[in-house]
Amino acid sequence: MTVIESPWVHVRVYNEAKDGNRLSGDTYYIAEHPDFFLCAIADGLGNGPGAKESADVIPQILAEYADETIDQLLERCNDEMVYKRGAAVALVKVDYRQRTISYSCVGNVKFYMYQKKFDKMIYPLPVMGYLSGRKQKLRTQTYPVYAGDTFVLHSDGVMIKNPKELIRQARSADHLYERVMKGMEFGDDATFIAGRIKLNEL
Repeated sequence: MTVIESPWVHVRVYNEAKDGNRLSGDTYYIAEHPDFFLCAIADGLGNGPGAKESADVIPQILAEYADETIDQLLERCNDEMVYKRGAAVALVKVDYRQRTISYSCVGNVKFYMYQKKFDKMIYPLPVMGYLSGRKQKLRTQTYPVYAGDTFVLHSDGVMIKNPKELIRQARSADHLYERVMKGMEFGDDATFIAGRIKLNEL
């Protein structure tokens, strides 16, 4: 388990390989920078070493080019998928200065965010398909973000049956993590990132 806790965000990550596999075809990336937080999940097609090879491209790209926009980052990731199996990839960026959260995804990696201030669930739809080296249509979706907003980003190995109620009732990132874990049906590569926006609690 990986954790980031700062005055701005609190994030916990779960990542596990499919039963019987030593390697997970999912990978993730989380990093905090002075002005923003960036996280991602990549779900390599299939499972095992071929899936892992595709998924592992993503954290390498994000670590080197973190200051670029998330669609620029996705384009770089896509370019690296030539002659690989391919991957579904989602990126989420919290901009501390602008107080926004942005999401861009190609494939079946889902993002939910609950805004307590408005009792509102945000569920942006991903672009269908996967990164394969072929030109992709990308769509960044950006929303205002407030202290107390809670989110989860997850691969298709994680099933969340009633995301609004699950996230709405979470008191913290830790509590959200525990609630998602209770509903897990193990047996596939599975990764999720549970987070809470703090923004210095302003």
